[in-house]
Amino acid sequence: MTHSPLPSSLPGVKAHPGSAYSLGATPQDGGVNFALFSAAAQRVELCLFSQDGKHEQARIVMPDRDGDIWTAHIEGLAVGARYGYRVHGPYAPEKGQRFNPDKLLLDPYARRFQGSLRWSDALLGYKPGSLRADLSIDHRDSAAFMPKCVVAAPIDPADRGPGHAYGDSVIYEAHAKGLTMQHPDIPAGLRGRYLGLCAAPMLDHLRQLGVTAIELLPVHSFIDDRFLVSRGLRNYWGYQTLGFFAPDMRYASTDALSEFRQMVAAFHSAGIEVILDVVYNHSGEGDELGPTLAYRGLDNASYYRLRDGGRYYVNDTGTGNTLNLSHPMVLRMVMDSLRFWARDMGVDGFRFDLGTVLGREDGGFDAGAGLLDALRQDPTLARSKLIAEPWDIGPGGYQLGNFPHPFAEWNDKFRDGTRRFWRGDAGMAPDFAARLLGSAGQFDHHNRPATASVNFVTAHDGFTLTDLTQFTVKRNLANGEDNRDGHGDNHSDNLGVEGPTDNATIIAARHLRKRNLLASLLLAQGTPMILAGDELGNSQGGNNNAYAQDNPTGWITWEDADEALIAFTARLIAVRKAHPVLRQRHFLHAATRADGVRDVVWRRPDGKEPTAADWHDAGFRCLGLELRHAAAAGNPCTDALFIVFNAGAEQPVHLPDAANLWHLILDTTRPDSPLQTPLVSPLVAPAQSVLVFATPPEQQEPPHD
Repeated sequence: MTHSPLPSSLPGVKAHPGSAYSLGATPQDGGVNFALFSAAAQRVELCLFSQDGKHEQARIVMPDRDGDIWTAHIEGLAVGARYGYRVHGPYAPEKGQRFNPDKLLLDPYARRFQGSLRWSDALLGYKPGSLRADLSIDHRDSAAFMPKCVVAAPIDPADRGPGHAYGDSVIYEAHAKGLTMQHPDIPAGLRGRYLGLCAAPMLDHLRQLGVTAIELLPVHSFIDDRFLVSRGLRNYWGYQTLGFFAPDMRYASTDALSEFRQMVAAFHSAGIEVILDVVYNHSGEGDELGPTLAYRGLDNASYYRLRDGGRYYVNDTGTGNTLNLSHPMVLRMVMDSLRFWARDMGVDGFRFDLGTVLGREDGGFDAGAGLLDALRQDPTLARSKLIAEPWDIGPGGYQLGNFPHPFAEWNDKFRDGTRRFWRGDAGMAPDFAARLLGSAGQFDHHNRPATASVNFVTAHDGFTLTDLTQFTVKRNLANGEDNRDGHGDNHSDNLGVEGPTDNATIIAARHLRKRNLLASLLLAQGTPMILAGDELGNSQGGNNNAYAQDNPTGWITWEDADEALIAFTARLIAVRKAHPVLRQRHFLHAATRADGVRDVVWRRPDGKEPTAADWHDAGFRCLGLELRHAAAAGNPCTDALFIVFNAGAEQPVHLPDAANLWHLILDTTRPDSPLQTPLVSPLVAPAQSVLVFATPPEQQEPPHD
């Protein structure tokens, strides 16, 4: 162990017992209150650094302990002070204890960091190089390679966002850097930054589309994995969290906290909510061979789920470790983090990465797990959108539909079923029909709404929409993993040629396929999510796992944007907003309404309802959907749509009732076509098309704000 000659105080600075009420570093009463949780520590030292973070100036023993919270009030210290911790205790890896005071540790509650992690073996708590290396202890000082925590000034609660209901929401998933890094109309100094995201050209584009929320990939401070750095790559997506309270500085110019709040306020002024992708299932410290940066050295056995006596980590996340969310102080950290982002930073919702981890107790996934219950009852989060990614790689990890209200969930069955229907896979009509009506088989229980299904065709993880129509095989060699990473089965279709082509017929077919996929997404019950760049025709060159591509592969290309596709996407969203029947809370089960009309009727091309034999026909590829307000809503509104989804050949289609009741408002084969009326039934549904018919405007219910 290093015996440092550093002083135990500094001139003008005096340590007193502090308060355990608020964890982290809190400026108050002429100084700063520090509070840190560690149940098994024997001594905790607060380390103070020079303003440039390069020189450790003092180590102050935390003078008091309130239960398992160590405290100190440092009189004379102020906002902007640089600090970290060294924690003393047993180093007994086989019993789950990995204390090592030679390793500088970050405050889990820090709201600002200075500097970035620089990889060195000194960051390891053990001496590398042998089979049982992690049982050894390393005494090199890691401070020179660590970022430093910075005492942040208190901030007032942020203003509330627009508060869109799920039924009125269209989510736009984007990367905080990649969305604007190549945008020619955003000032170069703002590209790839929080303030670039909310620059006028970006807000104009999002308003033009009609999206109501931007969902950002992780912006909590995170690290670049060592194996990526060794290959000259970076952790682009950000799923290796270092601090759950600090916005990452790589997306800021000077002050990440202030700039992030400015960004949120600008989005709110434009009527757009901000949703964060958050990673509370693991940290960036990896398994037993990973670095000691914070949680491992603070209290390994409390922060992580361990196995085999404590030496090894439960790895339900595929990243090496799993946070122990059953521990009350770890649960508190997560809840405090969420409240901070919602109350103080103005965030409107959260998408929980590998959400099954949040509900896994000793007996498996439990919809009543402690963290899920805490999230549901918290008054600060009552207005927040809570969206789960309902799977992980642990036992019983696939839990689509099993999260409790008010959670919404990413619905991969919608993604796969929609892709396969339009690819022409046999027998997909029943599955596709279920997806169009909100996946009731998964979500229609315990009074959950149809909007609980977050529908998507593409997301950051996988092919972009353009690549979905250009590649049948992933091309991930640039990731340095011999193309072994990323999904192998993408349900994609190159429509005749692998990769880009100059063949006009294939190009036209690809454009049509993209319009059909987008139409299916935005005409379905549920909450739609669009991947940023899909409306532009953005491609990643066939890379379906661009997690390490912090370069033009992962960044969105705005040059030569597909203006026609942008306009069509905006038109689809406008149709969705104009017709409440497309965004209902109640599930549709062909029930008879008060006016004697059923809320949903499926039609064959000849106008008759499909029989059981039709639904089991592997070649059934043309579906008509007659749609009205749900009988369960008790509201016999006259708004009605008839939608034809034809993944087969051209064929005549009979309209329900008299043809003069309908006019054609959208045809994916003619994306610029104006409204058409009157119509003659039967009419021809082109091959590979989506047609939308509405009742006359005077019979429609006005859109709800």
